[in-house]
Amino acid sequence: MTVPHSTNGPLLNVSDLHVRFKTDEGIILAVRGVSFELGRNVALGLVGESGCGKSVTALSIMRLVPDPPGRITGGSILWKGSDILSMPRRALPAFRGHDVAMIFQEPMTSLNPVFTIGRQLEEVIRFRYHLRGKKAADRIVTLLEMVGISDPRSRMDNFPHELSGGMMQRIMIAMALLAEPDLLIADEPTTALDVTIQAQILSLIRDLRKKNAMSLLLITHNLGVVAEMCDRIAVMYAGRIVEEARARDLFALPRHPYTHGLLQSIPRPGMDRSHPLPTIEGSVPVLTMEMKGCPFAERCFRLKQIGDRTEKCRRESPELASCGTDHRAACHYPLERGANHES
Repeated sequence: MTVPHSTNGPLLNVSDLHVRFKTDEGIILAVRGVSFELGRNVALGLVGESGCGKSVTALSIMRLVPDPPGRITGGSILWKGSDILSMPRRALPAFRGHDVAMIFQEPMTSLNPVFTIGRQLEEVIRFRYHLRGKKAADRIVTLLEMVGISDPRSRMDNFPHELSGGMMQRIMIAMALLAEPDLLIADEPTTALDVTIQAQILSLIRDLRKKNAMSLLLITHNLGVVAEMCDRIAVMYAGRIVEEARARDLFALPRHPYTHGLLQSIPRPGMDRSHPLPTIEGSVPVLTMEMKGCPFAERCFRLKQIGDRTEKCRRESPELASCGTDHRAACHYPLERGANHES
């Protein structure tokens, strides 16, 4: 069973999503009202520092938030117009394979160590296309060749521990693409890989997305990666999206002070290495607390610039609102072109 197809509207629509986790330290409010849309054949980068809610948002889309201790407490996730959160459990395996596939952070923990690569890939083929034997093997070999695995027939007999990290990540990409999904979610797909292999994996994902006309949700903390890979960028902070725009617009003129701070901290050619990179002072707020006002207020350099108006930042939580053509920011006083952006 797959989700009914709708040609109207976005492919994916996440609206006012709330997710919390019960821990020994209390309730963690991991995702707080996240909303975004993803169109067909569009690459969206979801960026932010560790712990901001990026991966939990992705797991929510896949209905993989562990319950307990996690729980989706509000909002909706529409896939082609149908709500994933109300989908019957019996429909989830087909949805996760055919409609949306996900590449997880650690390939070593995503593959079963006691089964060969071929057996694990064949399981996907058997479930999705009811293929076995030579037909299944031929399809797997073709896809392994597509993702750059040399001598794919012999690799099918390997166990995960016999492969390098880069090869295992290629296997995970092949597994995700076997069912030809409309959306690929890649959660920090190059975290455990060296720089050279990272570039190869990202190039592979980019080429396969274009070849298969897939949408992509790329989750990362690396703004340099999304600049190369994505059409749009959504920036998360403390469980919320604080800015969303086309990639070129966000890099040209960030409107939220947090986004500005992230961009300032990226090393650039010609920078004076004798001076440390700019940093964002302070710490991320504790996510066990309900927040009053803007969650970034205590770290925001703008408070010195706007003087008496800071009370609004401390008292009222800013909504994610339009601040330009196809550009949204959750800031009472978004940055303007030509303004003093010293942080």
